[in-house]
Amino acid sequence: MSLQSTDKKYIANTYNRFPVSIVSGKGSVVKDENGKEYIDLGSGIGVTSFGIADEVWQNAITEQISLVQHMSNLYYTEPCVRLAQLLCERTGMKKVFFSNSGAEANECAIKIARKYASDKYGKDRFTIITLNNSFHGRTLTTLAATGQEHYHELFTPLTPGFISVDAGDLDAIKEVHKETPVAGVLIECIQGEGGILPIESTFIKNLNDWCNENDVLFMVDEVQTGNGRTGELYAYMNYGVTPDVVSTAKGLAGGLPLGAVLIGE
Repeated sequence: MSLQSTDKKYIANTYNRFPVSIVSGKGSVVKDENGKEYIDLGSGIGVTSFGIADEVWQNAITEQISLVQHMSNLYYTEPCVRLAQLLCERTGMKKVFFSNSGAEANECAIKIARKYASDKYGKDRFTIITLNNSFHGRTLTTLAATGQEHYHELFTPLTPGFISVDAGDLDAIKEVHKETPVAGVLIECIQGEGGILPIESTFIKNLNDWCNENDVLFMVDEVQTGNGRTGELYAYMNYGVTPDVVSTAKGLAGGLPLGAVLIGE
């Protein structure tokens, strides 16, 4: 039985794969079982930030797994502390919470916004505003945050408390805040699931200012755009804004499952 037919037999049919079986690679070039080469222009959808089979990455992973491959959060480990310090120093954020994936990072961001708002204003201030055409993950809550109805089909009821508006429409966000107190706004600076759609810089700057004026947490989803993919370490840095919360994953570990939430003061 071929690899592709075995895949169809045993793996849930949730992805429409191309009929290509990748067996090796180097840098941005990968090879199939017949030796044919392909250029991975998507970096594994934003994951392989150092390229395929990068020696520095391989050596770092090999060195660590020869020491300890996992330790619970009950104890200290150096790699965890060093990465948190690096992320804070490079961004100006204050604290880091680590997770396994981008969806978990976005779940944490949502929890941060709701806890902050509840502690300061009461339990009725919980609404999170996102943008239409956004994508924030595949859990029930991050699906609710995702501003694309076709992702919601078959999975309702989703987690309540999310309202999506059009990118660029700051007036719509202000109207939502009048009707229901807003805890946070979660955006991608470049929307990646429905196309490659950069959000207009003036809107992002004005939104950041509005969030600061209204004590609404300004949160940026950097799961796909983060870790160097836009020329800056994180995409929001291209816009001259300072988020309260930043979520990231994918390219953060170059191929291993790792997510993080960067938290401002």
